[in-house]
Amino acid sequence: MSRIAHIELDDAGLPPPTPEIEQERRVAMFDLMEENSFVLPARDDRTVPPGPYRVGLSIREKRLVFDVATEDHEKAAEFHLSLSPFRQVVKDYFQICKSYFDAVKTLPPSQIETVDMARRGIHNEGARILQERLEGKADIDADTARRLFTLICVLHFGG
Repeated sequence: MSRIAHIELDDAGLPPPTPEIEQERRVAMFDLMEENSFVLPARDDRTVPPGPYRVGLSIREKRLVFDVATEDHEKAAEFHLSLSPFRQVVKDYFQICKSYFDAVKTLPPSQIETVDMARRGIHNEGARILQERLEGKADIDADTARRLFTLICVLHFGG
């Protein structure tokens, strides 16, 4: 069972999210719990505790922190990733999301679709960066990376 069974965002101290950001968070968490792939590879001849896993996601000291435990709360792994590779794509994602939310209110479906395609492209880029940054630490599929990238954006919202 190499999957995430529970995820918790440490958003303490962040300003309350907008309704749109809160909706993105709810959808990403629901979809993540419905289906995901999260594998901790063997490292340095250490035994990897089997999943499913509980994952805490936070930003501490300007670093993205994955705190991974077993369902029994046994520490399985912790990794800290630099936020630098994510900064521009998160900024771009927020800008295109704002454009998308505005478009939904006023534009015809054909123009909404164009903005949504751009939004998906930026989202895919963020997911790709996350997969690269997790290489050797955790193996995740593209859909899991997309959902986790959304949650990383939620944590960036106030930071």
